[in-house]
Amino acid sequence: MGCWRVPGPVLALLLLLRPPPSAACPAACRCSPGEVDCSERGLREVPWSLSTNTSTLLLGYNFITVLGPRSFPLLPGLLLLSLVHNRLELIHSQALLGLGALQELDLSHNHLTVLTPETFLPLTSLATLNLGSNRLGELEPGVPDALPQLQALLLQDNPWVCSCGILPLWRWLSHNREKVREKSLLLCRVPEQLNKYPIMAFGDESFRQCQETSLSPQHYIAFFIIGPFSFIASIFFCTFMGSLVVFYHSLRRESHCWRRPRICRVH
Repeated sequence: MGCWRVPGPVLALLLLLRPPPSAACPAACRCSPGEVDCSERGLREVPWSLSTNTSTLLLGYNFITVLGPRSFPLLPGLLLLSLVHNRLELIHSQALLGLGALQELDLSHNHLTVLTPETFLPLTSLATLNLGSNRLGELEPGVPDALPQLQALLLQDNPWVCSCGILPLWRWLSHNREKVREKSLLLCRVPEQLNKYPIMAFGDESFRQCQETSLSPQHYIAFFIIGPFSFIASIFFCTFMGSLVVFYHSLRRESHCWRRPRICRVH
C-alpha cells in the first residue's frame, strides 16, 4: 500500500493558514489561559515575551522603578494590569501605548509623585484606577479627565498638600463624588495644622483666599502691548506736568516783577 503524498502547493498553503504559535510564558512567571502571573519574582522591568491573548497581567511585589516608552508589548486583549507594591517613581507619557482595552489598572503602593494626563490618554476603556498609597501631593484634574470611561478612582493614603494648589483637584472631586472610592481616607498631610483633615470636608469658603494665577496668551500679549505704551505715556505726562510747573513759576515771577519793578531791576 503506497503512501499518500500531499502536493507541494497544498502543503505550503496549509502551513500559511496554520495559526502562529503563541508566545512562550516568561521564564519568571506562571501562566494559565489568558493570565500571566509574575508576582514576587524580583523583576526590575516588564517581561516582553507575553502572549497577545493575555487578559490579566500581575506584576505586583517586584522592583520595577520606571515604566519607559512602550514598556509593554502590544496587548490588545489586556483587561487587568496590576503593578501593586513595586517601586515605581516615573511613568513615561508613552509607557501605556497598546493597552487600549485595559479596564483596571492598579498602581497602588508605589513611589509616584507626579502623573501627567498624557500618560493615560491611550487607556480609553479604563474603568478603575488605583493610585492609593503613593507619594502624591497633588494631582492634575486632567489625569482623570483623560479617562472617558472612568468609574472608580482610588486616591487614599497619599500625602496631600492642602494649599491653593489642590483647589483644581478639590473641584473635580466635588463634581465626581460618585467616582471617588474611600473618600474618608483622602486626608491632608501638609500644612501641619491641617494634618489628617479630610479633603472632602472643605467648602467653597475654604478657598476664598485663593486666586487663579494662570494667564492666557491673550493676557501676555496685552501686557506686552500696553506696557511700553504706558511707559511712554507716563514720560510724556511727566514732561507735560513739569512744563506746566515751570510755566506757572515763570508767570508768577513776571507778575511779581510787574508789581515791584525796582526790586526786579536790581536783581
